[in-house]
Amino acid sequence: MALKSFIEVHSDSHFPIQNLPFGVFKPLPTSPPRPGVAIGDYVLDLSQIALAGLFNGPALNGTDCFLQPNLNKFLSLGRPAWKEARATLQKLLSSTEPTLRDNADLREKSLVPMSKVEMVLPVVIGDYTDFFSSIYHTKNCGIIFRGPQTPIRDNWFQLPVAYHGRASSIIVSGTDVVRPRGQSAPTGSPPVQFGPSKKLDFELEMAVVVGPGNELGKPIDIKEAADHIFGLVLMNDWSARDIQAWESFPLGPFLGKSFGSTISPWIVTLDALEPFACDAPKQDPKPLPYLTEKISKNYDVSLEVRIKPVGEQDSHVVSRSNLKHLYWTLTQQLAHHTVNGCNLRPGDLLGTGTISGPVWLQSFPTFLGSCLKLILLYHVVLNRNRILLDAC
Repeated sequence: MALKSFIEVHSDSHFPIQNLPFGVFKPLPTSPPRPGVAIGDYVLDLSQIALAGLFNGPALNGTDCFLQPNLNKFLSLGRPAWKEARATLQKLLSSTEPTLRDNADLREKSLVPMSKVEMVLPVVIGDYTDFFSSIYHTKNCGIIFRGPQTPIRDNWFQLPVAYHGRASSIIVSGTDVVRPRGQSAPTGSPPVQFGPSKKLDFELEMAVVVGPGNELGKPIDIKEAADHIFGLVLMNDWSARDIQAWESFPLGPFLGKSFGSTISPWIVTLDALEPFACDAPKQDPKPLPYLTEKISKNYDVSLEVRIKPVGEQDSHVVSRSNLKHLYWTLTQQLAHHTVNGCNLRPGDLLGTGTISGPVWLQSFPTFLGSCLKLILLYHVVLNRNRILLDAC
């Protein structure tokens, strides 16, 4: 029999009992932040569950990890604690378990309507790295910059390419982003341009939230890499392409990337994603031994980007893709990151890079009919000097 919660969960909800993503929320604007999980239209306050003594297994008994304003301490405990917490919560929320279901006082204190809470960053992010792991995105970029003859450099097939990003400007979905100002290339003979970016775009990514991490000088073996991945968030790596194009040579992105990156408030755990595991693409040439996996897997997670121009009720699909299209797996990215001895810490973020797919979106030309309205939207945004995020 399929696991079912005593809380009513709509069939189209993203938060059934099989998911239970972790986040951090404030039930009132003046409340201190506290950890929670999403279940249907509610957030379960884990601080109340902890104070009730219901996390009493060997990995969590006596810890105050759910009395913290972020999830970092919980992440540091590792996979045994994560699995125990998930099993405990699924039991407490199941339709056959009376402990929470029949305790009206505890239900009142611990179940908060999602519509009333304020979501905040779920972790303190000490460091952030963005990879370049989609072969389709890499090829598309290569054709633009180098032409169709050699769109992908040889080294890309040997290692997961990445750059170190700015952790301090990572924000939670729904937070305003200020349009960046900076230099851009001169057009013709005039001097270099300076002002608000005119080529601001967004990227469809996901990102790994790191668990225990490793000591400086001690790489994480590829066989153990999954135990250092707590879960995944959606990510929007905002990019000012005109600023980036002018500044990037010879050292790469700087101000064109560091002004803001958005992540979703909920972290979906690897355990919740396990039913969606699938084979990763075949890698040719075969990776070096430290990147070779006995079972190389991705996750079949559908991804979609929509844009809703100002004044319109309907949104327009501009991109559809899937996490399964990554060439370099999440575990390979993490193992490569540490192979030189670099230390990862709980809460660090590893972006996948833009996840493109093999198929051109057939519905995109329909969206071009709204192009004029979208240009007007950007004109309005530029004047206001702000970009409003609806969702990541």
